[in-house]
Amino acid sequence: MPNILITNDDGIHAPGLRALVEALRDLATVTVVAPSGERSAAAQSLTLRSPIYCDQIAEREYAVEGTPADAMILALHKLLPEKPDLVVSGINRGGNVGENVYYSGTVGAAMEAAINRVPAVAVSVAYRGKEFDFAAAAQFTRGLVPLILREGMPPGVLLNVNVPQDWAGEVRFTRQSSKITRNLLQPGVDPRGRQYYWLSEQQFTGGIDPDTDHAAIRDAAISITPLALDLTHTQSLNHLSHWAKILENKSR
Repeated sequence: MPNILITNDDGIHAPGLRALVEALRDLATVTVVAPSGERSAAAQSLTLRSPIYCDQIAEREYAVEGTPADAMILALHKLLPEKPDLVVSGINRGGNVGENVYYSGTVGAAMEAAINRVPAVAVSVAYRGKEFDFAAAAQFTRGLVPLILREGMPPGVLLNVNVPQDWAGEVRFTRQSSKITRNLLQPGVDPRGRQYYWLSEQQFTGGIDPDTDHAAIRDAAISITPLALDLTHTQSLNHLSHWAKILENKSR
């Protein structure tokens, strides 16, 4: 059987992760290495100024007092005897589309896996209510996983999957959308007179490109976005290369 490593950023006991474990349990040997508590919006951050504690809480299950990327590093370099065939990160409580890809610990964990040359997929339920249903996303992932294992993934590429809670059955391969929210800062003052701000967001509803992740979720379709680790913009690399000689001369 293949070996699948599961992680998330909502914590090892989160319902989304548990739904994923149940959906994949009979398809592979499943190992769970995930943060001990919620680490949402941790992106790909690492713990560098304190030790990273790790406790085994069940057979092939490890709770890490660190970020999702910490969990992946421990799993791939210490806890697992060999690299897994696939990393599945999720199922996240809330969508990861547009600019949220850069902040997401769910996507960050999958990126850490891809950096270590392990195929990876991040899965999220794109919903903004209180009562989440992870069943459809879990079953979709169950169908996606054998396809990835059979056909493979290009090196340096991971999949970002967003499943609307009201999924109507359509699946689209999409581009990452541009900024889809407006940052909101709610000010306040604590009992000691210090100013503080609560950060939240307001979603844009207009100007959505039709081939993007945001449009797919709007239309109740599943969005699958291939993300590349290499952030180099080749067109600019070629266009700006003549600056090198100018800068060399100015620095003398």
